[in-house]
Amino acid sequence: MASNQLTGAEILLKALVDQGVDEIFGYPGGAVLPIYDVLFQQNAIRHILVRQEAGAVHAAEGYARSTGKVGVVLVTSGPGATNSVTGLTDALMDSIPVVCITGQVPTHLIGNDAFQECDTTGITRPCTKHNYLVKNVNDLARIVHEAFHVARSGRPGPVVIDLPKDMAIASGTYVPPNRVGHKSYAPKVKGDLDAIKRAVELMAGAKKPIFYCGGGVINSGPAASKLLTQFVRTTGFPCTLTLMGLGAFPASDPQFLGMLGMHGTYEANLAMNQCDVMICIGARFDDRITGKLAAFSPGSKKIHVDIDQSSINKNVRVDVPIVGDVGHVLEDMIKVWKSSQAKPDQNALKAWWKQIDQWRARDCLKYQQKGDIIKPQYAIQRLYEATKHLDDVYITTEVGQHQMWAAQFYGFEKPNHWMTSGGLGTMGYGLPAAMGVQIAHPDALVIDIAGEASILMNIQEMSTIAQYRLPVKAFILNNEYMGMVRQWQELLHGGRYAESYMASLPDFVKLAESFGAVGLRAEKPGEVDDVIAEMLKCDKAVIADIKVDKKENCFPMIPSGSAHNEMLLGPGDEAEKPVNEDGMVLV
Repeated sequence: MASNQLTGAEILLKALVDQGVDEIFGYPGGAVLPIYDVLFQQNAIRHILVRQEAGAVHAAEGYARSTGKVGVVLVTSGPGATNSVTGLTDALMDSIPVVCITGQVPTHLIGNDAFQECDTTGITRPCTKHNYLVKNVNDLARIVHEAFHVARSGRPGPVVIDLPKDMAIASGTYVPPNRVGHKSYAPKVKGDLDAIKRAVELMAGAKKPIFYCGGGVINSGPAASKLLTQFVRTTGFPCTLTLMGLGAFPASDPQFLGMLGMHGTYEANLAMNQCDVMICIGARFDDRITGKLAAFSPGSKKIHVDIDQSSINKNVRVDVPIVGDVGHVLEDMIKVWKSSQAKPDQNALKAWWKQIDQWRARDCLKYQQKGDIIKPQYAIQRLYEATKHLDDVYITTEVGQHQMWAAQFYGFEKPNHWMTSGGLGTMGYGLPAAMGVQIAHPDALVIDIAGEASILMNIQEMSTIAQYRLPVKAFILNNEYMGMVRQWQELLHGGRYAESYMASLPDFVKLAESFGAVGLRAEKPGEVDDVIAEMLKCDKAVIADIKVDKKENCFPMIPSGSAHNEMLLGPGDEAEKPVNEDGMVLV
């Protein structure tokens, strides 16, 4: 081999190092053994051996979401690639930058139904931002550098590199990243100044404005969240955040109305419904936010800032579209706001806040903790009180009721500390995501707020946690049901609980101990604080099994297809509002 020639596997590893990769989450197999052989002979990149490929992608998502870096995955051909599809789709829906390297059978066997062959590029085309099949080893370095550029720039997302085994063995030439560009992909980062001026003018004339912000603010980087906070405080307008946007604006700020959408707060949803100017920044008007489109925020003027042009006017027609990076656009908006000496109608704004305060007074998240049964809201509230003073706390969740309660009752003051599956709603996301976060932040407190059904989806990753001695904490709200499924069956399907009861759950304390972790359990409200304290002081992985009310429902709730002013507030609300046949108060 010539001195300047490297094998494809060596080119791949060198490109990853040049892209600043420190960790890879993966699982070996025949098609990627040449890559693993090179991994074995170097120390620049640490490989984290997961127990299933979906767990690898979720771990990479947690790593990426908590650091702002690209998460990297390495899996083999066939089932290795197909097991990754759920994670890739999750990353696409939530705009998480991931590069997934999949092994493939040798080039001459592609299309021959060879052992562990599948059409990886065909399968992953709909669930990735872009994908590549390497056909020439001399293209490999360029492809890797391009993949990272595509994954992290514009609206972030997952990229697949499908690498045939013969390409990993063949010799080729390495190309450094500074010699690689991308002719066809150059996302627009600066917003149109005239559109920004129109937006500011519209905002200055607003009587009932609201900021509606999402995960795009967080994806833009920490500076964008600081700019958003500065701008919101400068204007004096109220601000609400999507599930993916939590942490982009401080939860403790009096201008924060809480999360909006299907399980959002009364005040946030009614403010969205009745506003006259909506400033949407880094969000995409998805169905869990808008509810019934025909009744979504009738009569309001809408400003939409997003780096993804395809998201503009996709679901909701807007009046002032601004395509650009959230951070850059916010910086320009603040400059224009100040230079134009914009002064909103203070009397109108005061009246708007008075109305919002009346909605707030309904205390839509209230619950009663009494008796010997632990309310799930109480468990999360006590967890928040015990951890809110700590500097570095990262929360992941699985998917279901516990996820919504975590969003409602755990306050986030800064970005990149909340990892959850929003768009795809992937059960099993939380534990491997927490694992990825812990790898990225070894000294931080990382807690997976889980449900007993969801955590079983990827419980095998407790083995990975054990292998790498990761002090991940799993805080299970155990109601012995697929809680959100049961809630919908109760409210919408006549209480017919078809297959939603978990009849054969493991003993989570013994399960934890079997993986070398610590198992804890709380069965009464008086035990919750002690269990949390024990969990927090433990320097090992912990599974805390919190036995909560089996029949508690998550409210407020906007039934699918309903409008923001058709919320269910739950039983026991004494306001003079109509109720349905189940006794649920309708807004």
